[in-house]
Amino acid sequence: MTRPQNTSQAALSAALSGAVDLSALKARADASRNAPATPDGQQPAGPREAAAPAAANASPYIIDVTEETFQADVVERSMQAPVVLDLWATWCEPCKQLSPILERLAVEGEGSWILAKVDVDQNQRIAQGLGVQGIPAIKAIFQGQMIAEFNGVQPEDKVREFLKAIVEAAGGALPAGAEPPEDPRLAQAEDAVAAGDFDGAKTIYEQLLAEDPKHPFAADALRQVNLMQRVEQSGGTDFDKAVAAADGAPGDVELQCTAADLEVANGVYEAAFNRLLHVVRTGDDDTKDRARGRLIELFAIVGDAEPAVRTARQNLASALF
Repeated sequence: MTRPQNTSQAALSAALSGAVDLSALKARADASRNAPATPDGQQPAGPREAAAPAAANASPYIIDVTEETFQADVVERSMQAPVVLDLWATWCEPCKQLSPILERLAVEGEGSWILAKVDVDQNQRIAQGLGVQGIPAIKAIFQGQMIAEFNGVQPEDKVREFLKAIVEAAGGALPAGAEPPEDPRLAQAEDAVAAGDFDGAKTIYEQLLAEDPKHPFAADALRQVNLMQRVEQSGGTDFDKAVAAADGAPGDVELQCTAADLEVANGVYEAAFNRLLHVVRTGDDDTKDRARGRLIELFAIVGDAEPAVRTARQNLASALF
């Protein structure tokens, strides 16, 4: 299951090979927004009105889509809310397991997202244009862009997490009751961290990862707890003294890792990364591996949104290759 990601509108338009005309859609959407009001003071019907739900479904949040209606029912609707494509076939047994879950959650979602069902046997151009290799295939589209997808049957809790992510990525929120239930162990781990019981918190996060290696944030939380524990185990080392000691022994990987941990904990990212990069460039194989591993862990803790992480990643690649 992939997280929401950006895909260019041009790429999606090309992939659909004529099934969707995004440039025409944009023109119509702009024209609708800029059109004068009607005599009764209302704006002319826009994409929301153009995408009336199919009569075959009892819920207005579930629609059947064909090649002829794809533009209005999927792309134009996606200008208002995420549209989740369920690509299925009557002979597909896994589809019969997943589709009822999606339909029930669409009703629970109360319009925060729309379920668009596509019979791939009857609409082969859509399936081919989207590069469908197997079914069930689930693809989320928002504002004409494919933002996330997954293939195959997923348990309901994973489907809920997927839907929550795409709705939030679109700036919305699932209604009360439609959110995935939170594992009570997460609150226990947070309480353990607050009490300074880092071992207890680590045990919980490790259990979560053992059960689900792709848990949405247990791995990140575990890295953060490891950092907090290392900083604590350094005995409250004076920041300036730790940095000075590391600067005086650039080849000592233990001192460099300790100083880097303290620097990251204090937001001094560039200095932390640079000292470990120096070890990668100049140390023997063992120290290089130790410094590289700590760098990668600290990158994950700080996050790629931080410019220093992006620069250090490039420098690490250069140092290794």
